[in-house]
Amino acid sequence: MEQKLPEKRQRISTLGQIGLQQFAPYLMNRIMGRYNATLREDFRKQSLTIPQVRTLAVLSVTDGITVNDLSVYTVIEQSTLSRTLDALEGQGLVRREQGVADSRFRHVFLTDDGRALFTRAWPAMHDAFEAMFDGVDDAEYAALIAILQKMLKNIRKHDI
Repeated sequence: MEQKLPEKRQRISTLGQIGLQQFAPYLMNRIMGRYNATLREDFRKQSLTIPQVRTLAVLSVTDGITVNDLSVYTVIEQSTLSRTLDALEGQGLVRREQGVADSRFRHVFLTDDGRALFTRAWPAMHDAFEAMFDGVDDAEYAALIAILQKMLKNIRKHDI
């Protein structure tokens, strides 16, 4: 007996038919662009860049990861991340170590100074996050997160 595969839902095919205000990638880019612009102003006062703070943020949660994984988590291209890590390491905020099991991989760790700096940067990030979700209740937020995780699973190229 032949099994039928479920049909993929076909959405409207042109951007003109969808419209920018209904095109999720456009809205996500606008939201993140505005979020980053808000933070950029605050971080500039602390002599930090968005890539530097993203790096510190990821390491504050997932310390000791490989440079490759850090690039995925921070959504920063390898070349930009390399320069970012050079700057952060030069300031004593992170350290890179060769992997014990495989010396081809370098792992990145947050130093105490890096953790302290991120702790000072976090309130601005949290305030911008809270402003972004003003008027969004817990159920709506949980639904959005579930949808975003499903979308990421559909498009990701990495297991993380």
